[in-house]
Amino acid sequence: MAAMKALGQPSKLVVWGGIFVLVALVIAGVVMFLSLPDANTFNDRVARIFEDNDALVNPNEINLLMVLGQSGTTFAEVLASYRLIIFVLMVLAFCLLLSSVYFLYTNAVLNQHLLEIERTGLHITSLVLNREQKLVAINNMEFGLTDNALETLSVLCEARLDDEIISGADLEAAISGRSPLDCEEASGATRIKRLRDHLGNQLLSQLLIRHVAREGYLLTISPDVIRLK
Repeated sequence: MAAMKALGQPSKLVVWGGIFVLVALVIAGVVMFLSLPDANTFNDRVARIFEDNDALVNPNEINLLMVLGQSGTTFAEVLASYRLIIFVLMVLAFCLLLSSVYFLYTNAVLNQHLLEIERTGLHITSLVLNREQKLVAINNMEFGLTDNALETLSVLCEARLDDEIISGADLEAAISGRSPLDCEEASGATRIKRLRDHLGNQLLSQLLIRHVAREGYLLTISPDVIRLK
């Protein structure tokens, strides 16, 4: 229940934050459209000038009034195009914002799942180590291994079957055949690092092989799912 609550908190935050921004965007768009002047305002004022100066007979003055009338028509057309451009930009911003909210939501959910996996450990239902083919199948995902990686994983599997934590020195000793007193902890750590590199998937390898401080390494899976061939 606590995990579900923790999972829902960032998701709700993203959703409510997205809704707030969307509402703010819609309000800003409405205010912007309402604040734009009417396209016929200029034409109405030019028409009023014509009405107030109907006694004009000078051709130059009449031409000036005609230019004003044409300017009003041009202004109305430009303003209409501006309205269309603003509308398109608002729709584009709305779509981009929806996409951003969606990706933030999925990212928040994914992060919570990863945190939950790190907290509870990796759920592996099957680990089959095939020494002859130098392969390991983890939940039906096959990984090719080198000889050193194969030996390292074999020792880890045997230690897990015995419910033991194996140190780096003991790991090196089991593989090399020497005494643990003659082996260094760093040698075993190097073998673990190479095994993780061969498994490829960083999340998988880090969660599968856990390091216990001052004790050693162990596989974070149930011994019942391990099969050695």
